[in-house]
Amino acid sequence: MKATHKLLFVLCPMLVLVFIYYSSGKLHLHVWGQKPHVGVEPTVSLTVTKAKPKPKVTTEPEREAVVSEGQIVGSVYDQQGFLLKLDGKLPADLVYKYDNLSSESCKPGYAAAKMLAVYPKFVKPAPMFLDRNFKRLGKVSSFLPPFGFKTQERIIDTILSVTKSYGLSPELDSLSCKRCIIVGNGGILANKSLGSRIDEYDIVVRLNEAPVSGYTRDVGTKTTMRITYPEGAIQKPEHYEKDSLFVFSAFKPLDFKWLRQMIFKEKLQGTEGFWKSVAHYVPRVPSEMRILNPYFIQEAAFQFIGLPMNNGLMGKGNIPTLGTVAITMALHNCDEVAVAGFGYDMSTPHAPLHYYETVKMSAIKESWTHNISKEKEFLQKLVKANVIMDLTKGI
Repeated sequence: MKATHKLLFVLCPMLVLVFIYYSSGKLHLHVWGQKPHVGVEPTVSLTVTKAKPKPKVTTEPEREAVVSEGQIVGSVYDQQGFLLKLDGKLPADLVYKYDNLSSESCKPGYAAAKMLAVYPKFVKPAPMFLDRNFKRLGKVSSFLPPFGFKTQERIIDTILSVTKSYGLSPELDSLSCKRCIIVGNGGILANKSLGSRIDEYDIVVRLNEAPVSGYTRDVGTKTTMRITYPEGAIQKPEHYEKDSLFVFSAFKPLDFKWLRQMIFKEKLQGTEGFWKSVAHYVPRVPSEMRILNPYFIQEAAFQFIGLPMNNGLMGKGNIPTLGTVAITMALHNCDEVAVAGFGYDMSTPHAPLHYYETVKMSAIKESWTHNISKEKEFLQKLVKANVIMDLTKGI
């Protein structure tokens, strides 16, 4: 073999190897989603463009999470979702609507508008009482009493089929603007002479067994409804006032059984589950009896006050007082809301606890079911923001 042939025989493989090595550095074959090297123009490019993620739509639950976690709006809203800086001034969009109305005029939608301005998560529609369509109320259908009616559907159906009335009254339901007052049982009502002022409201709500007779100068004469539960109901039939609705609020399954016995005028049986004695008779015909929507207990406890959920069961410190439940109901169903007889002043231990008895303020003990201090914080927000008016200025 000639020397030139031998040289070519050696050089050719070397040139092939050099070309392959050189090409591997210059030629970049792309795989799925891989970016090319900067400054290199690929000969072959299999490029896949990823779809851009859709922008998030802020739903109500997400907004609630943002508020509660203090993200973004943490400097504006508190943990429950209320504005941190509260005052009684009207927002600019409400000044035009309400400023020109006289102080005596009822302001349509005022309480809900003020509430929404300081608590953006507020949604007004919430029926006052349960009706025959109650099973459609999704917010309470999956909760046991007191936060819902789960397991009690059959007995509620039976009760509602007899009461047949699910509103206030034709006259009150037809009002275009409703002014409501919740009359608490506090001793602060004594000697305030607010009776005539209380009677001016369209709807007067009273709680449990608090009497009217003998105290009308301070508490008024009108009672539109009396909200109560078995242990809180008036036990002497003669102490019931005329022409008022008996509004039942359930805190445990046994309470519904009691209500059924009261409506059907049955002999009371199975009282061992109550924590104190209960009424054996309610002097009301079925059409004068209502079941309060349990959503107001749920909303007051978990959203407004921030009490522990305890897996949706009654537990230590997670039940709002009936007064706060009544105020919550009024925020959804009344145009203007006032209160009287609310607030405990622990700095005056010798002051009367209730306006109708001699028990002193010092008798208050730490409640197992209520969180009075957190509840007071919530009510103070409503008063400071002028969502509600406190006639006795005890909150």
